[in-house]
Amino acid sequence: MDQAMDINAFEGRIVKMEVDYSATCDEKIPLCKEMAKDENKFNEALEILLQLEKQTRIGADMVSSARVLIAIVQICFEARNWNYLNEYVTILVKRRSQSKQAVAKMIQECCTYVDQTPDKETKLKLIDTLRTVTEGKIYVEVERARLTKMLADIREADGDVTGAATIMEELQVETYGTMDKREKVELILEQMRLCLAKQDFVRTQIIAKKINIKFFNDAEQQDLKLKYYDLMIRLDKDSSFIKTSRHYLAVVDSDMIAQETERRQKMMIYAVLYCILSPYDNEQVDMMHNLSKNKLLEELPVYKELLRLFMCKELINFDALCTVYGAELNTFDIFNQETSHGKKCWAELKNRLIEHNVRIISNYYTRINLKRMAELLDLSEGECEEYLSRMVNAGTLKVKTDRPAGIIHFSQKKSASEVLNDWAFGLNELMNLVNKTCHLINKEECINNVMPMPVAAAASSSS
Repeated sequence: MDQAMDINAFEGRIVKMEVDYSATCDEKIPLCKEMAKDENKFNEALEILLQLEKQTRIGADMVSSARVLIAIVQICFEARNWNYLNEYVTILVKRRSQSKQAVAKMIQECCTYVDQTPDKETKLKLIDTLRTVTEGKIYVEVERARLTKMLADIREADGDVTGAATIMEELQVETYGTMDKREKVELILEQMRLCLAKQDFVRTQIIAKKINIKFFNDAEQQDLKLKYYDLMIRLDKDSSFIKTSRHYLAVVDSDMIAQETERRQKMMIYAVLYCILSPYDNEQVDMMHNLSKNKLLEELPVYKELLRLFMCKELINFDALCTVYGAELNTFDIFNQETSHGKKCWAELKNRLIEHNVRIISNYYTRINLKRMAELLDLSEGECEEYLSRMVNAGTLKVKTDRPAGIIHFSQKKSASEVLNDWAFGLNELMNLVNKTCHLINKEECINNVMPMPVAAAASSSS
């Protein structure tokens, strides 16, 4: 191979090759591999290659140096001498002026040996050696990430989920410039899964933000999209019902399940149910309207009607709701009374229904007797006051209570535009008062300036 110079792609600089050892490598590498098959000549073959490695390294022949390093580890592997393999990998990486390109090629070759180790102990030792020599080296960051994933899988298989998560958390794959984007996302999703497994929800939320969901717009990434939203649903289903609803709706819109009618309908049902369970606010109202316009809901008349009940301005009776929809709702694990999540969701359903009824009452009454309101809500007076207090604290209602008289006074919450109009009107009134005051002050000053002079002063002035 005739070369005048070689390029170190990892450093971005050109390194002049002083001597071309390609011909020597073509001659000695096959010879040494043949010698190594004889146990008595095994060490001699390695010594020859080590001398050749020194020559290629000093001569800055990176291509030949890479060939020699690969040949050394191949001989150790073929001899199944794992101790020598670990030892020589450590020694060769540390040698002065060692080519990064050559090291990268050798590490890539060694990574193929991990799955061919005879036992778990040997595998762990090889992985540990390779992770040690690649630590802090950008040019082998991809190989180190893959080795770390292998080690985490072993730890998880042994039942050490916390240890596996800790190992994976040290990888900052979002900063790896040489790694394929799909592989990055796969590793980040694995980090999320392990953090969820050890119930570290805060770190899971932080890791999830490293993924831009626009990546899933690509048709080839739909499998990762489903995996991502499955993890997000597990993360948010206990903490944020509205986010969970959005995750299910994103799954419904996925092309991968477009042909799976039953699964798609089930995801749509979950999107509706979690939206209904969400606390009332502008985001929840907007989500309800979007769901009601979804064409897939036409295939689910029961849940379309259930969504309509919570959108219309009519009171809903909880017992009647349970009679009509209870059997249907209990078929889903979201309302499974044997789980804490199922019990929570059923309790939240009743809370959302009562809060809906309170809002409807506030729309039709400016004041109402507490006893009458408790009858309409089918609650005790104490429970009625509790729900009113909760909604006032949340900023949903504006209420004043005359407890001795037992009267509830409702006042409509003003919209942003109404508040702005009131502020503008009040400011205009203030400016009118200021102008009127200034006019009166000027009038008084003018009157005082034109008053007639005293008589004595007028007489003296005439003489």
